[in-house]
Amino acid sequence: MNFKVIKSNIVFEGKVFDVRVDDIQYNGSKNLATRQVAVHPGGAVIVPVLNNGKIILVKQYRYPHNEIILELPAGKLDKGEDPLNCAVRELKEETGYTSNNIIKLGKIYTTPGFCNEVLHIFLAKDLSAGKHNREEGEEGMELIELSVEEIEEKIKSGEIVDAKTICGITMYKLQS
Repeated sequence: MNFKVIKSNIVFEGKVFDVRVDDIQYNGSKNLATRQVAVHPGGAVIVPVLNNGKIILVKQYRYPHNEIILELPAGKLDKGEDPLNCAVRELKEETGYTSNNIIKLGKIYTTPGFCNEVLHIFLAKDLSAGKHNREEGEEGMELIELSVEEIEEKIKSGEIVDAKTICGITMYKLQS
């Protein structure tokens, strides 16, 4: 690293993320710089593939954009939680499906310029249907089954704009 942290303070503690303000000094400089970081626990994203090759996506309302978004199932890590455990929980919670065949495809940094969120992306195969266990705000969630080709068309047309979904599908295709 070419800098040192002079001072670091959490200035906001929220339910989803905190905000940290760091005063840093670059090596060889006397000037201080300030960095603001959204501190996020990270999350898990699941690419659930049915035996027929179709992928399960969810349609859900997203408050910040005031619209319904088509995306892969995903959720926030609990403090200290293993990402695989989060993926298993979120798959069941949002879709009702379970799987004993889950592998990690990779990870992404969602917005590395100001946020430390890391999303771990998993592939789930050999799915078994069951009942979902949705949380507050997820009651109206719909399951949509689409082929990779249909998903690609929705990405091209701008119907799918969720970054974690676009990355998850890309990772899945590269792994196949």
